[in-house]
Amino acid sequence: MLDLGLEGRTVLVTGATGAIGSAAARAFAEQGARVALAFRHRREAAEGLAVELSGPDRGRAFAVPYALDDAASPRWVVAAVEEHWGGLDVLVAAARRRGARREPHARFEDVPEEHWRPLVVDAFAPAIRTVQWAVAGMRKRGWGRIALVAPPHMPDGDPGGEFHEVARAGLRGLVRGLVGEVGGDGVLINAVCPGPTPPDRPPTSPDRPPIASESPTTPEDIARALVFLCSAANGAITGETLTLAGRR
Repeated sequence: MLDLGLEGRTVLVTGATGAIGSAAARAFAEQGARVALAFRHRREAAEGLAVELSGPDRGRAFAVPYALDDAASPRWVVAAVEEHWGGLDVLVAAARRRGARREPHARFEDVPEEHWRPLVVDAFAPAIRTVQWAVAGMRKRGWGRIALVAPPHMPDGDPGGEFHEVARAGLRGLVRGLVGEVGGDGVLINAVCPGPTPPDRPPTSPDRPPIASESPTTPEDIARALVFLCSAANGAITGETLTLAGRR
């Protein structure tokens, strides 16, 4: 069996109460990692998941508040993990905000800023802040893994898809730009771009009839990819964006 080297590692998962975040947290815990669950609104869900993942050992998981729109939150949440466990080995940035659904026939030029700003700015600005604080300790210790979860891939022509593309481009640029700076310090950084997972898949519209052969990406599919990219078994993959679009 492939040894992923995650036993005893410390992992921070932002967006830990979402479908992808919670699946990732469970997957890391199954590998023996200690997991900090960053949440925004669903405190009870995060604390319940922490109890579930801790099992008999109550010290293997804990919940910590994290707000995308608070510039100080990334610093605080990374500091909380480092104080609790003495360091942070792995960051999985899965938190994101959703914009309001755009009308199917609305033109690009008619989309108000309050729709696209959460999709674009809040997709990568908090990730940049969190990576900044997380990577400092990783570089000092000479080992670290970072994975950014991009907004889900939307079908071509889906309303709002262009804004998701901008957000994904920002995250791809971040991972590519950091490779040369942090790679020499033992830190690998990648992004994962999921297909529409079941909770995120947009409703079928007259403009996009269902495809009988479609098999959407599941949160568990994404979690397995995140675990490998953030493990010791990955010693060379960095600066890449892995697309998991499911089968069509």
